[in-house]
Amino acid sequence: MDIIKNFEEKFKRNDLPELKPGMVVKVWQISKEKNKEVLTPFEGLVIAIKNKNRLNMTFTVRGKVAGQYVEKIYPYHSPIIKKIEILGESKTRRAKLYFVRNMSDYEIRKKLKTIYR
Repeated sequence: MDIIKNFEEKFKRNDLPELKPGMVVKVWQISKEKNKEVLTPFEGLVIAIKNKNRLNMTFTVRGKVAGQYVEKIYPYHSPIIKKIEILGESKTRRAKLYFVRNMSDYEIRKKLKTIYR
């Protein structure tokens, strides 16, 4: 068991903040266009975190792009993520916030009572 933990420690990232469902975050992702690497931000609400303390931890961010809601699933320890900024936080009573998929912006703000930093 120690061999597996030692192997995982090599690839874990310690420079990213701890995430919780209900946080409003901006994820800066490296994307390649032709020969250049470009940083692209994606802002949204963290609605789920899976495999919390493992190397294969993922988090789902729901945000608005060009008027449509989009959900992106990011591997937490991936080198593609440059940085994560926490913009706000809300008090939640659920581990998975899938119920916000059926709500409008106004209903989400009212239900979650998000506090921006």
